[in-house]
Amino acid sequence: MTVDITPDTALDPGVDRSAGVTAPAGFRAAGVIAGIKPAGTPDLTVVVNDGPHDVAAGVFTTNKVKAAPVLWSQQVLTAGVLKAVVLNSGGANACTGPEGFQDTHKTAEELASLLGVGAAEVGVCSTGLIGERLPMAALIPGLSLAVDALGNGPEHGLAAATAVMTTDNVSKQAALKHPGGWSIGGFAKGAGMCAPNMATMLSVITTDAVLDQPHLDHALRNAVGKTFNRLDVDGGTSTNDTVLLLSSGASGVTVTPEEFEAALTVLAADLVQQLQADAEGVTKHVSITVQGAASEAEALAAAKVVAEDNLCKTAFFASDPNWGRIAMAVGNAPTAFDPALLDITLNGAAICVAGGKGVDRSEADLSGLEIDVVIDLHAGSASATVLTTDLSHAYVEENSAYSS
Repeated sequence: MTVDITPDTALDPGVDRSAGVTAPAGFRAAGVIAGIKPAGTPDLTVVVNDGPHDVAAGVFTTNKVKAAPVLWSQQVLTAGVLKAVVLNSGGANACTGPEGFQDTHKTAEELASLLGVGAAEVGVCSTGLIGERLPMAALIPGLSLAVDALGNGPEHGLAAATAVMTTDNVSKQAALKHPGGWSIGGFAKGAGMCAPNMATMLSVITTDAVLDQPHLDHALRNAVGKTFNRLDVDGGTSTNDTVLLLSSGASGVTVTPEEFEAALTVLAADLVQQLQADAEGVTKHVSITVQGAASEAEALAAAKVVAEDNLCKTAFFASDPNWGRIAMAVGNAPTAFDPALLDITLNGAAICVAGGKGVDRSEADLSGLEIDVVIDLHAGSASATVLTTDLSHAYVEENSAYSS
């Protein structure tokens, strides 16, 4: 197990980590022990939107191998409506064929029956080991337990955030109360197999703001692009990645798309910070900024290459200011620049200047938890930042033993 080094403070002072999906009005949630996990820990979450509105949007993995619940939720969200979401940990229900999809369908139908809604109004998410059928004999009765446990207190939001955990060490939730009289809240899970091209692992976000579906969808995609898509733990885009956003409209406050997207981005950024802090085997929080690029896309591509390079990640683990590895990785990126102009700064020390040695390596102190890498290509005015972690002994040990 990794050590809990999750920051105690939120990224933004307006974010409250003691609350989550039940902070906005109109939502109930529960997290229970259904017996899906052999360890007997919480493994089934239900989030219910009591309205009056039931607008929803979702963003999903770009992996060609998509889990059955991803296919189901993509299908039902074409209508832009969700009244409930059920999430299980302890099994991904990925690569399980038609039978796995039938299990997802049955899960949605059972929860819909318990809540008195339609199955096409229920989103489904799963996380855990790929390639195994879910234990439906435990999951289906667990739905009744979860519905009976539904509530709107902060303890219910925390229970919901806890029951989706797999290799996570701590639950991850956040809420934000807007001065305009509406709120937004959510939870996320994820610690490994994390290099999203849409979102990361599983996340449910709720709001009581009034916003139409096209603007809700647009805001979610923009916020995800700026936050979840900028976290890269190990280069592995999961088969199950899903972010769902539900609006109850219970505040009665109609918000502009711009102010909603701004609040959503702040909330999502805080959830991502928590994901980074609890990544598998993490001992370093690494921020990689590429600036002076010809375009944001090129800056992002270069930052991701550095974030995923194992030689860079092992150097970060060792607190080693080996800027040559960073230069090597940037040179492999699909990004245009003149190597003779390349600058690299590590925790404020200009260790590489104009493509060669800068200040002495001893001036780059990487011994602390945070490592800030700034790479200047001097090829334009665009920039992008990617969050990542180091590659430690604990990461290797945890992932080598994951399915055994």
